Amino acid sequence: MGSADADLTVWRERGEPLIAGSGRGPLRGLRLAVKDVHAVAGHRLGAGNPAWLAEAEPQRSHSWAVAALLEGGADVTGIAQTDEFAYSLNGTNAHYGTPPNPAAPGRIPGGSSSGPAAAVALGEVDAGLGSDTAGSIRVPSSYCGLYGLRPTHGAVPTRGMLPLAPSFDTVAWVARDAQTLARIGDVLLPPSDGTGVEGALCRALVADSLTELAGSGVREAFPRAVTDLAGQTGLRLERLPSPGVDPIALAAAFATAQGAEAWECDGAWVSAHPGVLGPGVAARFDRASRITRESREAAERVVRRARRVLRELLAPDTVLLLPAAHGPAPFATETIEHMSAIRSETLRLTCLAGAAGSPCLVLPAMSVSGLPVGLAVIGGRGTDRSLLELSRAFAGVTR
Repeated sequence: MGSADADLTVWRERGEPLIAGSGRGPLRGLRLAVKDVHAVAGHRLGAGNPAWLAEAEPQRSHSWAVAALLEGGADVTGIAQTDEFAYSLNGTNAHYGTPPNPAAPGRIPGGSSSGPAAAVALGEVDAGLGSDTAGSIRVPSSYCGLYGLRPTHGAVPTRGMLPLAPSFDTVAWVARDAQTLARIGDVLLPPSDGTGVEGALCRALVADSLTELAGSGVREAFPRAVTDLAGQTGLRLERLPSPGVDPIALAAAFATAQGAEAWECDGAWVSAHPGVLGPGVAARFDRASRITRESREAAERVVRRARRVLRELLAPDTVLLLPAAHGPAPFATETIEHMSAIRSETLRLTCLAGAAGSPCLVLPAMSVSGLPVGLAVIGGRGTDRSLLELSRAFAGVTR
């Protein structure tokens, strides 16, 4: 299938493959969708916006992550769609349309890594390379019933990836199965330091104040999911009233800090191109343009305090369990206002890993009214490979 007959809600460009891998390495033969925020040599970077794409020149080199995966043997099947500038959690694009969600027909796939997630869920590729700032891999993983990983902030170089909010941006990826998710991690993540600290996850915290932020169906499904995870992996469950952070206040501060950085990255271009953004993203950039220095500094203080608390909580052997999203994927026909409200409610859950700079694994562990919802597992910084081993144990996969 070439670009001419590809689903343009999923793919901006597609080939057979678009770029062949090295023909050697641990990922030989793996089909990869690349989110349209990563540089792909010889192709333009579109950022989910036709006006940006029209002005773009072909990239001279691959992003660090694309180059590493190609060298590892993966084939780039194509460049997949993204929400504009990766500034959304919904997966709806006013210009290219909403990619399908085969796990929840008629509902959104989640964003902003919507194209790669949809391509994986449809079986058109084995894995999707995306990004995650506020939940852009985690939310699509949850909505589409997939495995996803946001790594430790800074663990995987973001060179050649379009920035949104560099203090929180990470390269991230999604797959249908735990083994593929881990294979990608084996190539992208730094090698183990050999101390044996990783692989020692044994304690799982469940904070009632976080679970209560989810919708009623998720709150009902969550206890069974964490019990099943503990049974499959040997994690010891411990309950606590709160992680020591107010997630509602943190989400507001995170949105402000993220917005200020997004405006620094893209504000000049947005100002020079009035009317080219879809309504949801336009509203976020408008709010970002009005963030004062004082409100930004206050927000960053809240984020830094939360970071300290969460890093102390997440010892090398400890993970924090919480729902990956507020609920199942909303219908694609919902109003912009409703989508915005769902995004805000989900951000209260996703902001914790972003603020802490911690890795977060999403497991397809819950079902609400027959629709998937992910279980998020936040680990301490640098425990990325331990989380991937946990995903294998959850799936019953051995090396």
